[in-house]
Amino acid sequence: MTVPLFDTSAPLAPLRTQLREAIERVLERERYILGEEVSAFEREFAQYCGAPHAVGVANGTDAITIALRAMGVGAGDEVVVPSFTFYASAEAIPPTGATPVFCDIDPHTYCVTAETVRAALTPRTKAVIAVHLFGNVAPLAGIAALGVPVLEDAAQAAGSDSTAGRPGTLGVAGTFSFYPSKNLACFGDGGAIVTSDAGIAERARTLRFHGSHDKVSYEQVGYNSRLDELQAAILRVQLPHLDAWAQGRGTAAMHYEQAGLGELVQLPRAAPGASPAWHLYVVADERSERLAAALERAGVGCKAYYRTPVHRQPAMRQWGADLELPGTEQAAACHLAIPMSPLLTRTQADEVVAAARAAGN
Repeated sequence: MTVPLFDTSAPLAPLRTQLREAIERVLERERYILGEEVSAFEREFAQYCGAPHAVGVANGTDAITIALRAMGVGAGDEVVVPSFTFYASAEAIPPTGATPVFCDIDPHTYCVTAETVRAALTPRTKAVIAVHLFGNVAPLAGIAALGVPVLEDAAQAAGSDSTAGRPGTLGVAGTFSFYPSKNLACFGDGGAIVTSDAGIAERARTLRFHGSHDKVSYEQVGYNSRLDELQAAILRVQLPHLDAWAQGRGTAAMHYEQAGLGELVQLPRAAPGASPAWHLYVVADERSERLAAALERAGVGCKAYYRTPVHRQPAMRQWGADLELPGTEQAAACHLAIPMSPLLTRTQADEVVAAARAAGN
């Protein structure tokens, strides 16, 4: 039995008629930018997250840049960000004029902690980006208690929850990506900023439309970064199913545990109080390359995402080349994503575990 790393089509199969109807609705209206679908999705997604405001933008990377600027980040400032994350978490900082300062992570949860952030703070720190990596939920309360505004990068955490609330409502603002492989996905690029701060929301709306609030006067140098009507309509069809899909991802993780995967590799650990909707299910093993080879031979999808941490990437070396981040280096060397889907069955989990067991023989 082959088990793909992602299965994006099966969860959408029952929704195809609704998706076509939503697309047709947009075509009939002939309004494609910042119309009724975007406004409705913003209301519905804000309500889902538990925040008053959601601002649709073109993608998750723009969401971070725009949110930072809306928070007042600019030239001469520093923004603390983990190095074990997708490149965009840090890439979005320099366009604001600020400098990324890389911090370490907990290699068991793959998230930043108050301790790792504290070690990177300086008098110039204007914001912290806490990444809810792989769908885990970073411990925001302890980080926020450090006294620096926190922006949540929740690109991989739609559908996750915690005892403190949903991602996007735990910091000053949160950003999401709706890239096609995400837990809540459109059929192209898309993103959103969620916040309880009306001022941040209004500044984000202005920045996403060329720095203008009325299309006549241009108050800032902004961006052409808008979630379009087609993508919003598609997201609206899927949003009511996000919790069920998140529950399915949690059940898939239980299948792996019950099948004995924890006897062979280190399983991802939920952060305290977190209920992750695992976007990626990432295990750790000192022989991760050998494990990957065994899984691939058995037809099991797998992938190492961040073998080279962001602070060691060529474009970021000027800010991080000499840093020592032991948790990051450990995670980078040992991590491996294995199949995860809302519909992953116990039989599929058994196949994955059997292939992993063969790696030790």
